[in-house]
Amino acid sequence: MLTRTSWHEGADMAKRATRDLPIRKPVFANIPVERLAFDFENPRVTRGTAIKNDEEMVRFLWREMAVDEIVDSVSANGFFREEPLIVFPKDTRKCNPEEDIFVVVEGNRRLAAVRLLLDKALSRKIEADAIPEIKPELRKDIETLPVGIYPKREDVWAYLGFRHINGPKPWDALGKAQFVARIYEDQGLSLDQIAQQIGDRNATVKRLYRGFTLLRQAEKQASFERGDAVANRFFFSHLYTAADQTEFQKFLGIGSEDSLTKDPVPKRKLKELGELMVWIYGSRAQGKEPIVQTQYPDINTLREVIRAPAGIAALRAGYGLDRALEIAIGDTQRFREAMVKARESLVQANGTVVNGYEGEPDLLAISEEVLKLAERVTSEVRRVNGEKKARARA
Repeated sequence: MLTRTSWHEGADMAKRATRDLPIRKPVFANIPVERLAFDFENPRVTRGTAIKNDEEMVRFLWREMAVDEIVDSVSANGFFREEPLIVFPKDTRKCNPEEDIFVVVEGNRRLAAVRLLLDKALSRKIEADAIPEIKPELRKDIETLPVGIYPKREDVWAYLGFRHINGPKPWDALGKAQFVARIYEDQGLSLDQIAQQIGDRNATVKRLYRGFTLLRQAEKQASFERGDAVANRFFFSHLYTAADQTEFQKFLGIGSEDSLTKDPVPKRKLKELGELMVWIYGSRAQGKEPIVQTQYPDINTLREVIRAPAGIAALRAGYGLDRALEIAIGDTQRFREAMVKARESLVQANGTVVNGYEGEPDLLAISEEVLKLAERVTSEVRRVNGEKKARARA
């Protein structure tokens, strides 16, 4: 049995009192398609798009979520009744499978596919091409679908969390984060409780929520818009991976635990939040490409850059990530790294010269140039070293 939390007036979200919250089990039944409703409140299904009616929902799912593949599967193989839709009653005071309407929490794509197979007029309205004709026996079979009924939406979360966060059919990272945020903020469960119930042992729940609450705050308070990102796909994992690291947290003025709340970035750091979002995602409106092209190694490189004020200044001045890293590291560290790399390269060259050099003139010229550079660097090192010793004796 889980515990459900209640708010203390003025207390932080992380500080909650608890009471028992039982884990509900579904009741299974078969319900006619006309009494199964799409879930218009599920941000994972709608992806933030304002959808007003069934026709708009089917059109959206057809265009954005590959419903055509399910149409083909159902028309060829029938509906797999071993995988029921997960529903709850639209009016939670009524839960009669024989007469009430039920909202589909899990299986909206499958419901859309069945609707299209049963309703040619609907397929024409949404311009769904090549919907196959189905045999009468299949039509009769899919007019009623298997469902697992939960008493209310809040009772479905444990099943969905296991199945789609750590389970066999994972959502994308942003879908997972939206789900975690909804359970955490609307149902009053702690992040630790959510993690325990879905079998999360790697702090994934906390990382997802931290990233989501930063994204939401950036959209509300730092003038960031997902649609303004340069890439066609929104890589949410870039943000929640960065937000889990100490250097990024320091840059934003947040901590590991106090960032697990709504609007964690203080007002004085909202400028930095906006900058970070543009560095990671770019901005079409500002004509800026993202400096993070791939999560690895660019997030790690950006982390090293923002550790140093000089590196931050370089990014603000418009320098690329590699040049900003050079500036952040500074000449002292860059000189040391260059010397170590040069020595390793020369050791390798020395070990292969006998069998590897075949008298090429260009390699002889390079070798002589390396010698001159080495003599010049050594001379300068000796000069600086001598001056340092002289100042120490003075």
